[in-house]
Amino acid sequence: MHTPKHEGNGSLESSGHVQAPETEDAASTGEDRSDMVATVATVAVVGVAAAAFEAALLPGIVLGVAAVAAPKYVPKLGAALNPLFRSAVRGTYKIGQKTKEMLAEAHEQVNDIVAEVNAEGDIAKPVSKPVTAG
Repeated sequence: MHTPKHEGNGSLESSGHVQAPETEDAASTGEDRSDMVATVATVAVVGVAAAAFEAALLPGIVLGVAAVAAPKYVPKLGAALNPLFRSAVRGTYKIGQKTKEMLAEAHEQVNDIVAEVNAEGDIAKPVSKPVTAG
């Protein structure tokens, strides 16, 4: 005989009706997969019908499917793309630093050239003697 079990929400369930956590995970994975297959099949049928009647409807259908699927898959997508975003930001930062270094070096070289030209100009000017009438 099964003894009733109190789940903390006011309901009484017999211990025979409670699934083990491993069974729940396997069942939810199977349900997710069957839901996905049903969704893909539905979208495929609607897409074929839209293409048969009016091909201009396809972009709207794609946007609608994306809007419906986004709340479910965006968190997973974000977690999967997080390393990509991190490496992109790191790479961009490194490129920025290298560019800053290159510009500083180029600025220094230009200043050196300007200083050399100014120094050559000072040397090249002959000292003019005042002309005296005599």
